[in-house]
Formats: sequence, C-alpha cells, structure tokens
Amino acid sequence: MEPRVQTERIISNNKPDSTIRDNKQGTWMSIDVAIPADRNVIKKGAKKILKYKNLSTEIQCTWNLKAKVIPIIIGRLEPSQNHSNST
Repeated sequence: MEPRVQTERIISNNKPDSTIRDNKQGTWMSIDVAIPADRNVIKKGAKKILKYKNLSTEIQCTWNLKAKVIPIIIGRLEPSQNHSNST
C-alpha cells in the first residue's frame, strides 16, 4: 500500500507517486508520472495538476510551505502536419 500524505482535512487524491519536502527552501513538490496510451500528453499533464490542487492547497495552509505539482508525462508527440521532409 502506498503511503498517503498526512493532512488535517480528508483529501481524496493524496497519494502522488513521489514527494519532495525541502524545509530549508520552504517548498513541497508532488510528483506524479503518467504514460498515456493516447497522444493527449498536454491534457494529461493538466489533469495531474488539477488532481492534486486540493492537496497542494492543504499543504500550503497546514505546513506553511510553497506547494507545487510536477506532472511527468511520458508519451509520443505528433509531428507537425506542416513539417516537410524535403531539404
């Protein structure tokens, strides 16, 4: 079972893949990785940020840290339709 981030309130999405807490800098980073089957890499990144928005807000309020979500999306980017192979 993956560890949950302890918060004062109940947060439904509180299990990011990894977290980094830097007390000297006063920061908290939630890192979540995804490998989408489709090509919606940008949408997947935005979904990850929204998914952990409540957790970030709770960490900022509870621990007085600057919180940030870092989505790592591994996927294939489509080449531009205007791209030409001629030289």
